Amino acid sequence: MLKKLLVLLVFAMPVAGICAPGGKKKEEPVVHLTDEQIYEELKKLALVFEVARDNFVEEADEKKMLEGAMNGMLGALDPHSSYLSADDFKDFNDKSHGEFGGLGIQITSDRGAVRVIAPIDDTPAEKAGIKAGDYITHIDDEQVFDLTLNQATQKMKGRPGTKVKLKVVSDGEEPRDITLKRAIIKVKSVKYEDKSLADDDSETPDKIGYLRISDFGATTTKELKEAIAALEKKNVIGYVVDVRNNPGGYLTAAIDVSDAFLDGGEIVSTRGKDKADIERAFATPGDLTGGKPVVVLINHGSASASEIVAGALQDNGRALVMGSQSFGKGSVQQQKPLGDGTAIHITIARYYTPSGRSIQNEGITPDIEVLHSKVEVLEKKESMYSEASFKNSLKNEMAKKKADKKDKDGDEDDAELTDEEKDALDYQLQRAMDMVRAMAKLKERAPVAAAELEENMTPTGISPAPKKDQTAPAVDDNIRANNTDSESKKK
Repeated sequence: MLKKLLVLLVFAMPVAGICAPGGKKKEEPVVHLTDEQIYEELKKLALVFEVARDNFVEEADEKKMLEGAMNGMLGALDPHSSYLSADDFKDFNDKSHGEFGGLGIQITSDRGAVRVIAPIDDTPAEKAGIKAGDYITHIDDEQVFDLTLNQATQKMKGRPGTKVKLKVVSDGEEPRDITLKRAIIKVKSVKYEDKSLADDDSETPDKIGYLRISDFGATTTKELKEAIAALEKKNVIGYVVDVRNNPGGYLTAAIDVSDAFLDGGEIVSTRGKDKADIERAFATPGDLTGGKPVVVLINHGSASASEIVAGALQDNGRALVMGSQSFGKGSVQQQKPLGDGTAIHITIARYYTPSGRSIQNEGITPDIEVLHSKVEVLEKKESMYSEASFKNSLKNEMAKKKADKKDKDGDEDDAELTDEEKDALDYQLQRAMDMVRAMAKLKERAPVAAAELEENMTPTGISPAPKKDQTAPAVDDNIRANNTDSESKKK
C-alpha cells in the first residue's frame, strides 16, 4: 500500500513542479529541495495518511483524504489551482460549453472565505441580488472556512429545483441569508440590441450597438460575429461592449473578441515559468465594425478574459474604457488530465497587455472613471410654481380618475421596470452611449475639417499670396513691416 501511494505521489509531483506559480508574490525566494529531501517528505506524507486513517475516531474515507491532500498541494500555489475529480472535470467542460446546473455564480477563494467574482446574467444568483465582491460565509448553515473551493462549489450544486441557503456579506452591510433555487444554467454569451440615449428626444435618435458579453465560452466568437452583422444592418453609429461582471473564460475567446474590433497589432502575450516561454497573439486584418467608435464598459466584476479584451482595445487605441477598476486576475489556467477522468486545474502563465502591463492584482484602469451611480432628477417637468399652485385654481376633472387608478393598480414606482427604464437608470451605460455618440460626431466632422483645410492650403502648405487687385489682411502688413525692420537692422 505504501509503495503504491508513493508511486502515485511521485507521478503527481512533476506535473505541479513544471507549472508556473501564479497570484501572490512571494516575499522570500523559493528554496528547492533535493530529490532525496522530496522522497523523505513523500514518505512522511504517506505516513501521515496511514496514521490518520488508522487512528481517526470515525471510519476514514481514503479517497476523500487523498483528494484533500492533492487539493491542499495545489491550493498552496495560488487560489486558482485545484484538483478536479471526475465529476468536477465533467462539470467544468459542460460549463465551458454553455450549459450546466447550479446557481450561476463564479467564485474564488480569498483568505479561507468564498468570494464572488461575478454572478452570471439571468441566473438564480444574479436575480437574488448577489454582486461581485460579496463574500459567502455559510452554505446551508455550514461555515465555508474549512472547505476547499471545489467542496464549496459542490455544496452549491444540486438537482434543478432544489434549494440552497447562503449567508452573504456585502461591503458595509449586515450579513444576510438568501435561499436560492437551483436551475439548469444556459449561458448565452452575447446579447445585443440597438439602443438610444434616454434623453435623445429627436425624431431619428442615433442608434448605438450594445453588445453584452456575459462570459467567454466556446460559442462566444460565433455569437459576437452574428451580433455585429445584425447591428451593422441597423446602421449603428458605434458600439458599447459591456463586460461588467463578466468573470472570464477561454483565452482563445478573448483573443477572437478583441480581433473582431482590430485591424492589426498585438492582442495579448502570455509568459510562463521560463523567461523564454512567451507566446504572442496578434489581430488579423478586418475590423468587423468598420472602425466605428467603441467604448468598453468594465467594473470590479470584470476579470481575466474580460480584462484581456479591455486591455487590448485600450492599448491599441481602438476603444475608450469606461467604468471602474477591474478585478485584476492576470493569470492563465489550464487543465492537465491525469488519465483516469480526473485532472488538475493549474496556473501555467501570466498574461500581459500589448503595452507590456501585467494586471495581476491591479486590474485595468479605465480611461474615464464612471462609478455606478443613482440618477436623481433635480428639476421636475412640473414646476412647483404653476397654475396648480394658486389657491382658487380650477381643478382638472381627469386628475381624480388618474389618482384613483393609481391607488387601484398600486404605486407606479413599485411596478416592474421596462428595459428602456432600466437602461435610463444605468448611469454607466448612459455615459458610455453618450461617449460613443460624441466620438461618432467627432469622426464625422474630421473629413469635413480636413477638406476645408486642404482647400485653403497650397501644395507647400502655405496660403497663396493675395492677388494685385486684392487687399492683403492687416496682419500681413504687420508681418511685412516687421521683416523690413529686420532687414534694415541687418544692413
